[in-house]
This record gives sequence, structure tokens and C-alpha cells, in this order.
Amino acid sequence: MTIKVYLVDDQELVRAGFAMVIGSQPDMEVVGQASNGADAVDQLAVTAVDVVIMDVRMPRMDGVAATKIITERYPDGPKVIVLTTFDLDEHAFSALRAGAAGFLLKDTPPDRLLESIRTVHDGDSVVAPSTTKRLIERFVDEVPEPHAADTSQLADLTDREREVMLEIANGLSNSEIAAKFFVSEATVKTHVGRILAKTGLRDRVALVVLAYRTGLVRPTG
Repeated sequence: MTIKVYLVDDQELVRAGFAMVIGSQPDMEVVGQASNGADAVDQLAVTAVDVVIMDVRMPRMDGVAATKIITERYPDGPKVIVLTTFDLDEHAFSALRAGAAGFLLKDTPPDRLLESIRTVHDGDSVVAPSTTKRLIERFVDEVPEPHAADTSQLADLTDREREVMLEIANGLSNSEIAAKFFVSEATVKTHVGRILAKTGLRDRVALVVLAYRTGLVRPTG
């Protein structure tokens, strides 16, 4: 199966670089490009796409607004990976809250970019401990005290599912969680799927935000 990728960035040179890297892969194809969010939203209405690589800061319509429209209009896809120059970018965090499936820096190595595209296409999300976790810790709004937190979304989770969710919030990948609990990666994926179903959330990024909002994980610093 070929992963159809759409590039959105106001810098033509950046788009060209991503297109070259992605186009070199036998399982990927760049099916379109746009220089701003407004054009991307219009073109996605008539273009079959699996993964969108979305810059955050662009003219006409930025990546945050475009991501929100795309994820609300197409709840089953495409998946959006947002890009930014800085790893602590409030606009990028807003895009994650708008439904983006991941967050990457523009200087991400090509192999990490390709891995991230495949990851979100498979239904998971890109939550890097060095970027997204710090960003969420800094910008999640009004994290309540544990006694005041609304934990109703966690009520149906088993003890193991809570443990898995905690490790997701700590930035661990499925393979790392599997190693920690001495289970298979397939078992972890099953747990993640059940957690998403029980909490009614879209993806792994939303689980991280929920973990902070409910006090399951507390910001550090």
C-alpha cells in the first residue's frame, strides 16, 4: 500500500526537500503541495490523502486553523503531522489540541520523518519525549490539583490500561512500554486501542493531554 502524503509549507525549498526524501521511498508518494493552510483545505476536498505534513506558521491560514478544519471535517483521516522551527511553540501545541497526530521539528532527520509518516498512517501518533512532552508540560492550561481533577474519562480503565496511559504520557513508545511490562508490542497496541475507545479520544496525543488534565501525570518545573 502506498502512503499518499500532502505537503503544506510556505517555503518552496522546504517542500522540495521533503518531497525528495518522501519520493525516494517505495511505499510513499507526494500527491500534492500547498503554500498555506487555506489552499490545503480546498485541495484536500478533491485529493485523496493519508498524511499531511503541516507547517505551523504560514500566510492566509496558519497550520493551527487548517489542522482544526481538516481533523473536524475528516475525522477518519488524513492524519496531520505539524512542523515548527522551535520545540516549545505555543502554536504547535494548539495544533496538537486541534487534532494533529504528531509534532516534529523542521530539522528532524529524514529517517525520523519517514518513520513518523508510517507511524501516524498506522494509526498511532508521534509523541517525542524531548519535544511534545515538554511542550505539554509548559502549555497545558489550568492543570488542576489531583483532588479537583475531573477523572471521569478514566473511570472505565483497568489498572494495566492506566499504567500504559501513564507511560504514554511519559513519552514511551509502544516498543518501550512492551519491554517495561514484559509483553509483546501487539499487546500494548491492543491496550492503547482500548484506552482510546474507553476515553473517546482520537489518538495518542490526546491521551497525553488528558493524562495531564486529570492529574495522572503532573507537570515538572
